[in-house]
Amino acid sequence: MHDHHHHAHDDPAMAGHGHDHDLGPGTSQSHDHAHVPRGERRLLWAFALTTITLVAEAIGGWISGSLALLADAAHMFVDAAALLFAWLGALFARRPADARRSFGYARMEVLAGYTNALTQIFLVAWIVGEAFSRFLAPAPILSGTMLVVAIVGLVVNLVVLRVLGGHDHDDVNTAGARLHVLGDLLGSVGAVIAALLVRQFDWLWADPLISILVALLILNSAIRLLRRCAHILLEGVPEGVDAERVVAALGTEAEGVCDVHHVQVWQLSGGRRVATLHARLVEGIAADRAIESIQQVLRRRFGIAHVTVQVEGPACRQAECAQAARTS
Repeated sequence: MHDHHHHAHDDPAMAGHGHDHDLGPGTSQSHDHAHVPRGERRLLWAFALTTITLVAEAIGGWISGSLALLADAAHMFVDAAALLFAWLGALFARRPADARRSFGYARMEVLAGYTNALTQIFLVAWIVGEAFSRFLAPAPILSGTMLVVAIVGLVVNLVVLRVLGGHDHDDVNTAGARLHVLGDLLGSVGAVIAALLVRQFDWLWADPLISILVALLILNSAIRLLRRCAHILLEGVPEGVDAERVVAALGTEAEGVCDVHHVQVWQLSGGRRVATLHARLVEGIAADRAIESIQQVLRRRFGIAHVTVQVEGPACRQAECAQAARTS
């Protein structure tokens, strides 16, 4: 039996060529090196503006007694973290290939996202608990202060959207961050509406009600982030890349491959897909040529940039491989 192990080198420019458009911020991929520094600057500016505003909203919420402002500040805190990790993702994607460091960073990003999601769920529990206590015993609210701070938050969110605007369609980091800021914008609109209702009609219940709506926004993003991070940490197969599809694609498109089995595909982070597989080749074809063809098909069809191929002789001697070869 002839075993030939080959690794496709990790080329950051090739990492997931536009295949994961639903990824959240923090995705470690970079497509066009000429555009990355501009994208990084945008993300850093967005992070700085969001952080300053969330501190102002938290102080304003505390002074005015508005839970809606505190809830929006909590939402912005979560999104500031997402913007920071999007920036770090873009920064690290430009670094030269270094398997140990980039792999280690990739998982740190996912762990940070998982922790971020758990923090969001605790924040939601606190906001909802506080809102119900305020429904039962309404607290006085300085509606003027609340309105000014809420309007400032709304304006800053519009500025952040503008800063992130006009991004390239392939810039997944910025696209994901933009979705978060749109959520923030809804929270700020809610705080403005609550302030106006309290100011005009003295409806103190509007403040906790809007807070609960903002909390539901946070919970939605938290659950999605938690599920995505848990799937990656459990070595789950990336969406749209099951073994059957990989086998079918290689069987029809890869050069000199007569059988593929033991296919395993997983993710290091949002945009870093990895695969290992066993392949039996047509007699007479050079192994390196077949491996290169396999790499090209996986990269083009599934965005898998790191592939380990084990080339086998005419008959694989491992019992499980023989069984897989027969069943396929």
